[in-house]
Amino acid sequence: MRALFPGSFDPVTQGHQDVLRRAALLFDEVVVCVMFNSNKTGRFSIPERLDRLRAAAAGLSNVTVDSHTGGLLVDYCRRVGIDVAIRGVRHVHDLDHEIPMARMNRELAGLETLFIPADPALAHVSSTLVTGMSRLGRVPDGPVSGLLPAGGGSSEGA
Repeated sequence: MRALFPGSFDPVTQGHQDVLRRAALLFDEVVVCVMFNSNKTGRFSIPERLDRLRAAAAGLSNVTVDSHTGGLLVDYCRRVGIDVAIRGVRHVHDLDHEIPMARMNRELAGLETLFIPADPALAHVSSTLVTGMSRLGRVPDGPVSGLLPAGGGSSEGA
């Protein structure tokens, strides 16, 4: 069975990498896909995000990387034949946002959503926070790059 792990991944974090690794254990193939979000202004270009995702997925033979910049998530899933979306959740506030989308995706296209809870050691990490902290170049215990996967870029690149 194939699954889609969609997101903006701006930048990809250790939390994303953890969810991706865990999803790769559950499915025959996982497509991690950079989705265009008109509500967000991207810091990195789509090609840069794809490169970082490929680095984060290194060693996961059943993971492919793609992007989708036009249309809904369900449009992409229909086009490539995927019936399950993976969503990482850090806390209950994520569920407040994700559950209505999951219900709509199921109603529109029969797309099921599997929620993978964040590793507690990474639950505080978000792309938004990493980006904000990177502007200062540091987090309380060290460089922002410590929150990014190996090969995912430096704190200057976050």
